[in-house]
Amino acid sequence: MKCANLAVLLVFLQNAIALNAASTMLQNVHVDNLLSETCFLQPFANVTGSLNDHGVCQCSVYLPDPVFPVQKVEMLEITAQVLSEKFDRELTKVSQYTKAIEMYEQKIQNLTIKVEHMESTSVSYMELDFQLLKLEISEMERLVTQLKSTLVGSNVIVEQLYVEIKNLTLMVNDLESLDKNNILAIHREIVALQNRLKECEKHRNQTTKPSYFPPGSCGHGGIVNISQPYVVQLNWKGFSFKYGSWGRDYSLRTPQKDLYWIAPLNTDGRLLEYYRLHNSYDDLLLLKNARELKIPYGYGEGSGTTVYNNFMYYNIYNSREIGKLDLNTNTLTVRKTLPNAAYGNRFSYAGVGWQDMDFAVDESGLWVIYSTEDNTGNIMISKLNETTLDVLHTWNTRQYKPSISNAFIICGVLYATRPVNTRKEEIFYTYDTNTEQEGKISIIMDKMLETIQSINYNPSDQVLYVYSDGYLVKYDLIFQPVLH
Repeated sequence: MKCANLAVLLVFLQNAIALNAASTMLQNVHVDNLLSETCFLQPFANVTGSLNDHGVCQCSVYLPDPVFPVQKVEMLEITAQVLSEKFDRELTKVSQYTKAIEMYEQKIQNLTIKVEHMESTSVSYMELDFQLLKLEISEMERLVTQLKSTLVGSNVIVEQLYVEIKNLTLMVNDLESLDKNNILAIHREIVALQNRLKECEKHRNQTTKPSYFPPGSCGHGGIVNISQPYVVQLNWKGFSFKYGSWGRDYSLRTPQKDLYWIAPLNTDGRLLEYYRLHNSYDDLLLLKNARELKIPYGYGEGSGTTVYNNFMYYNIYNSREIGKLDLNTNTLTVRKTLPNAAYGNRFSYAGVGWQDMDFAVDESGLWVIYSTEDNTGNIMISKLNETTLDVLHTWNTRQYKPSISNAFIICGVLYATRPVNTRKEEIFYTYDTNTEQEGKISIIMDKMLETIQSINYNPSDQVLYVYSDGYLVKYDLIFQPVLH
């Protein structure tokens, strides 16, 4: 309709322009063949002519409208030019919209095929499949809506596209609703079963099954593996207290009673002043019912502290003396010198200062790991009488103490560690006090933080209690059976 109106307007403008040209020609006409003084021109009006000095007849023509609208014609010409350009632009848009509609029709056909395939097959589809379909349809709906807004008036093809897209949306929603009740639920069950099957296959294919050894038993062949670290919490004093020790009391007198202890050093990494006790693991996790106590009669030194049978054993500050602290009364009950022991940060562990004496507990009782000047800094292991702190027996090793990062004892066997990098530690050296034999092993410990300040083994649960850069960390141990 719009194009027809424009064509009529163009015809009218052409007639008007021709009329204007004819008027101009009539104003300047020269009549050479008229010799009479009077000219009659019909049908416009009577015309009076005259001869000029040269004998040429001149006449004037009077039109019915004495004033011709030249300015209006010029405005019409300009308007016609603008309309012509706009018409060309609209024609170009129609061409573009035709191509876009063809593309949308093809996309709708593809989406229709997808949806029909989903309806006709029993294949399981996940939520992601439906979300992708919904995104495609939403994009189509947005584009067609945009196309509708740019077109003036109604367009049958675009309206049809819009209706088809709406129908697709309803169809996919129905499919998804049905699938949530059936296919997806079954699919999840299948995935869960597959994961359980893989886990079962993994365990079935293991060549060795971890053996169980009762707590306190030494009927195994030593450590064969270690678990991933389990971070319990940050020590109660905060991140600045990076050095210290912690663990669980190994009590032969009250084996059913739990007692967890935490002994962070002051921020200087040397002075042991305060410690905390928790009567259960839950209390430790929840930081409740804690007893916070201060060590009397001279403080402790270093991170080598341990607890055995409700007594705390530590190196007394700036001395080669051992202190035995009764945890029930918080009193120092025994104070004994460890003969020839180096102190004052002389032969501490690598990367950990002031740990000249490292106390350890295993299935047989109390031990101390240290060095002497006579042994040139190599590790010495002494078995102690936990009542009197007398040295019962001493073993000399050839392992230089400042070259290892820490040590612990299990069933009379010393295990030494060294750092591999910031995230891994290696248990690499053993010394068996039962056979007086040294050995090399390689068991990798994953670390949550860079430095291990202390390691305490507890025979009750066969767990390593590690103090690492202020955090309390646990490792489960796996032992190998004795080879006959």
